[in-house]
Amino acid sequence: MKPCDQNIKKTIELTREMIRVADRGDKDREDTGCGVLYGVMRDAAYKILQLAEKEKERHQAKGWWQEECHEVNEHCSPQRPGHHDHSR
Repeated sequence: MKPCDQNIKKTIELTREMIRVADRGDKDREDTGCGVLYGVMRDAAYKILQLAEKEKERHQAKGWWQEECHEVNEHCSPQRPGHHDHSR
């Protein structure tokens, strides 16, 4: 995966974590100040997520976005493109 795509992927992951933290913080809050904080955090996360998802779509449309597997399992092998495992 290209570094620019890795950064978009990481941004998407971070915004999803921001949303989880905001939801948890809002649930556990004890005053209105925290409610404002987590509301702003959630709103910002959704805005950033929307921008990142659109950028990901643009990269996919250009053929730039290539997912890579980081785990070896039966659905994902560490093969390079054009190399086939005939041992199965």
